[in-house]
Amino acid sequence: MITRLDDLPAGVLGFEADGELTATDYATVLAPALNAVTDDGGSLRIVFVFAGEFAGMEAGAMWQDLKMGVKDWNAWERIALVTDQRWMRDGVKMFAWAVPGDVKLFDTTQRADAIAWAAAS
Repeated sequence: MITRLDDLPAGVLGFEADGELTATDYATVLAPALNAVTDDGGSLRIVFVFAGEFAGMEAGAMWQDLKMGVKDWNAWERIALVTDQRWMRDGVKMFAWAVPGDVKLFDTTQRADAIAWAAAS
């Protein structure tokens, strides 16, 4: 399940994931928020928080994730990943070169720092 974070600086989108991400999560939460920014030609500055139990993504969610990353490739400006999940951190370190925009890792204790970094020019 994914929920949108409120009270973030202007120009920053935020999402928190818990449990398993589904294709429905992408269709009803992520895609509308991202499209609202990119349809107007805006850039994406995002904070993704993976705290607590994260059970991964169902196959349909992986496909949606891939489509979102490719669509509007140049719109992705900054991605702050907030997690203590070792496998996620290792994956980002290995594949950051393939991710659009700048990606930075933050521990769950650094949530405020992640938001500030995503908002910075």
